[in-house]
Amino acid sequence: MKHTSFSTLIFLFFSSLVFAQAPDEKHLKNVRQLTFGGNNAEAYFSRDSKYISFQSDNPAWGLSCDQIFYMDVEKGLKDPKVRPDFISTSFGRTTCSFFMPNGKEILYGSTHEGGGHACPPVPDMGKKYLWAIYDSFDIYVADLKGKVKRRLTNTPGYDAEATVSPDGKKIVFTSTRNGDLDLYIMDIDGKNVKQITHELGYDGGAFFSPDSKKLVFRASRFSSEEEKTEYKENLKKNLVAPTNMEIFTCNVDGSDMKQITKLGKANWAPYFTPKGDKIIFASNHHSQRGYDFQLYMINADGTNLQKITTESNFNAFPMFSYDGKKLIFSSNRNNGGTRDTNLFIADWVD
Repeated sequence: MKHTSFSTLIFLFFSSLVFAQAPDEKHLKNVRQLTFGGNNAEAYFSRDSKYISFQSDNPAWGLSCDQIFYMDVEKGLKDPKVRPDFISTSFGRTTCSFFMPNGKEILYGSTHEGGGHACPPVPDMGKKYLWAIYDSFDIYVADLKGKVKRRLTNTPGYDAEATVSPDGKKIVFTSTRNGDLDLYIMDIDGKNVKQITHELGYDGGAFFSPDSKKLVFRASRFSSEEEKTEYKENLKKNLVAPTNMEIFTCNVDGSDMKQITKLGKANWAPYFTPKGDKIIFASNHHSQRGYDFQLYMINADGTNLQKITTESNFNAFPMFSYDGKKLIFSSNRNNGGTRDTNLFIADWVD
């Protein structure tokens, strides 16, 4: 019998780590953990559903803020403690990666040119939970070896949260180029940029419908002048409070705008189901503590809300594989009482 190294045994154990099925997570089967440490999020499939791109700040990999990686879904990581190869440059902070149609390139947002090589400082949030909207973020395309092939945005302000249409023709992204956080669409090569949303508030995290004709996204809207003033003041500091958001849809040209949820609190990370008739998203509307996010599913007309996850108190960033058979998401289940958030993949059961 050939000698098997300890690291190989670790890999074999982790790569086969399938959890007992939670009886009330009826849409998920064969839940399998893909990462093991740090914060791992925004994992999105390649067109052939064999690979994912994702971001991680795993300190075991020598990271102090998010960088972009990719992974073979079936093989997983050869050793959970060994850092995979960078897709990003390893400099600055990155966010929101997504496979390009050719499967050989990944786009992502990064501060590495506008903000220097170091991780940008984390904002002083005081008593409120705030996200930093770094104005040095721009959108880049790199090959699978991490070589930057082209820069798609080069304007003052935040440009990030980019995703690609299933037909491979368009990219949607969020930008502050007009002084507010709005959605924009551009051609796959970065040309013909058009503004899609125009109402005051944070419009972001947009994804296309399976037929590439619609967008689903999260947005903050305001019921008082005080809320508007607070939003504007935070934005001047490159900050935003993501505590009150609802799910919206519209056509790719911005027409037929509809508010899908009216749940209160934070509803975000939406994604169309494979048939395009429903939307899966993360929400804490049910929670008294605020930080208890579960995945929910709702019809595209805003009816028939269903709870999808129940395990742990953070589940978000869901994406279906292009063949509709798998769901990948981030969760802090099975983290041993730490604050780690890892990637999980499951068979999807309608």
